[in-house]
Amino acid sequence: MSQKEDPTVFTEEQVEEGRLLFASECEFFFGAQKLDQLPPLAGPEVAFAGRSNVGKSSLINALTGRNRLARASSEPGRTKQLNFFNLGGRLALVDMPGYGFAKAAKSVKEEWQTMMFAYLRGRPTLARVFLLLDSRIELKQADRDVMVMLDRAAVLFQVVLTKADSMGPNKLKAKIAEVEAVLSKHAAAYPHIATTSSETGLGIETLRAEIARLIAGAAPEGMQG
Repeated sequence: MSQKEDPTVFTEEQVEEGRLLFASECEFFFGAQKLDQLPPLAGPEVAFAGRSNVGKSSLINALTGRNRLARASSEPGRTKQLNFFNLGGRLALVDMPGYGFAKAAKSVKEEWQTMMFAYLRGRPTLARVFLLLDSRIELKQADRDVMVMLDRAAVLFQVVLTKADSMGPNKLKAKIAEVEAVLSKHAAAYPHIATTSSETGLGIETLRAEIARLIAGAAPEGMQG
């Protein structure tokens, strides 16, 4: 990419590439509750992380245009496995278990962190982690802890603000500035923040384009079906 190009701006062709990528067939193909259950390394992966109730399942469904691909648990924090989805044989979408669930025992939280850190460190095919934050609420300590974990794992992560349709322009601008200040202290943070709404479609096509550009040229061979 040229230094003069703005990484936050996408051409019509790039937006179309993102649309075509996410219009591909997308199917669940693997669930892992333990590290020794992970699928073999294959094509590129992008993972989605976030607190319980941040809207992670809704965002994955909005990106893929499928209402029930990723399902939110009725009990926050109940889903404890990494769920892998095959997108057109070109990309694996990885739905990471939600974190920050208040009722979970300390041992459960530590187990989550141990497994997630090991996954992050052990997947060279992982292109980026999209860290979802609810635009309407303050940054939680659990979010800050995950940012530190991503730094330690040396995995590039990009913040995605969810439910941004409920924020006025000024409040959203202030929220972005607040999060940018936090990200400036994290070596693994991608500097651009994506703003989205699964309800209205805000930011969905540009996030698709971002992911399509991210994996452009990556070999799809070996992807599980």
